[in-house]
Amino acid sequence: MTEEAKVKILTEEFRSPTLGVLTLEYVLLNISEYVKADPSFKYKIIIGTDSEGKNGREVDFITAIIVHKIGSGGVYFWRRSLSSTFYTLRDRIYQEALISMEFAQDLLEVARNEEVLSCNFEIHLDVGRVGETREIINEVVGMIRGSGFEVKTKPDSFGASKIADRHT
Repeated sequence: MTEEAKVKILTEEFRSPTLGVLTLEYVLLNISEYVKADPSFKYKIIIGTDSEGKNGREVDFITAIIVHKIGSGGVYFWRRSLSSTFYTLRDRIYQEALISMEFAQDLLEVARNEEVLSCNFEIHLDVGRVGETREIINEVVGMIRGSGFEVKTKPDSFGASKIADRHT
């Protein structure tokens, strides 16, 4: 990743329910402070994306980064991005998975502190064995696992299906 790409990522705008608008650089600083404040806990970094938009319209994608303090809650930050028109649910689900996976890869590359890097990473997908997405679950899960990330699906994928979904 070029230095210019790193700067672009670090200055990307995120939102926090408690802190307001932050750049990714400040999100990483907040994550570091959150983890350092109580090192006796184990932490997970969870990335999940959800989308909203009807067929034939521009789609609104929300990506959430959650710091889960295992056994004791957590904090989260989110960003919004718009994308071109998607005509099928399959295309939207693949795009959600790609956005989450690429963001997790970028995050690992730009994270400068060991608190973030010492956390386990998970990608949460808004797909499940019941409903319209059941036909593509194995495909998108395989894509994420093939990239080296742990993946969760419904009903365990709260990062996408609950937190990111709040802001779509």
